[in-house]
Formats: sequence, C-alpha cells, structure tokens
Amino acid sequence: MPAQTKAERQAANRLAHFEQRQAERAARGPRGLAESWMERARAVAAAREARGDAEAWNDLARTISVWVSRYEA
Repeated sequence: MPAQTKAERQAANRLAHFEQRQAERAARGPRGLAESWMERARAVAAAREARGDAEAWNDLARTISVWVSRYEA
C-alpha cells in the first residue's frame, strides 16, 4: 500500500467519520438521514468557501429555499 499524504489521510478520516455518522443517523430513519446530509452540505460549502468559492453557499441557500417553498403551507 503506498504511503498517504497528510491531505489524503485527512480526507479518508473525514469520509470514514461521515459514513459512521450517516449509518448511525440512518438507523433513526429519514429524519436522521436528512440531518446527516444537511451536516455534510454545510461542511462542503464551508470547504469550498475556504478555497475562495462562496457560490456553494448561494447554491445551498437556493436549494433549501426551493424545498421550503414546495413544502411550506
């Protein structure tokens, strides 16, 4: 197995952590899965922002806005 860089190791650890939390939340049903995906979406948007791309936050906000508009009565 080739040696991992620090960035590769961190990415693997983040993925393993996300997968573990998602499995735990999946056991709680759709609400738990939704919480898991919302947490992941915030993490992805924050990472993109840190790299100079704030558009991910705008896209996330638009997506949530559309969802709320569809289900809010």
